[in-house]
Amino acid sequence: MNEVLAPAVVHTQKKEGEYVHTKIATPKVSIITVTFNSGKYLGDCIQSVIHQDYKNIEHIIVDGRSTDDTLKIIQQHKDHIARWISETDRGMYDAINKGMNMATGDIIGILNSDDMLDTNDVIKSIVQAFENKQVDAIYGDLEYVDKHNTNRVWRIWKGKPYKRSLFNIGWMPAHPTFYIRRPLLAKYGGYENHYYTAADYEFMARYLYKFHVPAFYLPKNIVKMRVGGASNKDIYQRFRANRRDYLAMKRNNIPFAFIVSILKPLSKLHQFYKK
Repeated sequence: MNEVLAPAVVHTQKKEGEYVHTKIATPKVSIITVTFNSGKYLGDCIQSVIHQDYKNIEHIIVDGRSTDDTLKIIQQHKDHIARWISETDRGMYDAINKGMNMATGDIIGILNSDDMLDTNDVIKSIVQAFENKQVDAIYGDLEYVDKHNTNRVWRIWKGKPYKRSLFNIGWMPAHPTFYIRRPLLAKYGGYENHYYTAADYEFMARYLYKFHVPAFYLPKNIVKMRVGGASNKDIYQRFRANRRDYLAMKRNNIPFAFIVSILKPLSKLHQFYKK
């Protein structure tokens, strides 16, 4: 029998400077996965969602017209996928925006096609945190793992208790662990595609720093991410993204943006180690 949680906080509106929350039972969680020739690891990604203890999950897949066996894998798991499309797009963040427009859940998050939810209780823990802390955003920890042996950890992104001022020194949450209440999208918008690899940082800075969305750090590993992403292949790639980070900081009124954009990659150096 699936566990039924107590009513959870899933909607927020602002009233006289305070947040008023409406509670409903067992909120739906929308998870968006973007794919393009993702056949090698997509099955692991989907299985990690299927095996979640929390069952009110809407898994949405947005494919960019893959030419490998991605669509075959989607079809094999179609009974566990709420909605999927395959069409051309303008890059990953454009595809994420499409998925968010398709979502009907109360809470929304992203799971990359070569990533996995770390344990079977991840989504249940996220929903409980939204309930208990009455916030509008949740983030946690992230493990970067070997492509072939996902039990081999190369890097750990350990989060911190949330303080808005941390953005002033280049900090950011681990984006693959970032979940928000879906109604906020209508107020603050989706991803800005023209920031390229910095689009995830710009999105979180806009929500958490510019618009003061209340957030909570869940001290739990949320995602296993295979190494080799577009902006985390190595430190050199991270520094190449420096200017886009700077522009995102300027856009969201983070003071001393040039200095902070330099601090941002330096703040991650302690994450690199072998286990």
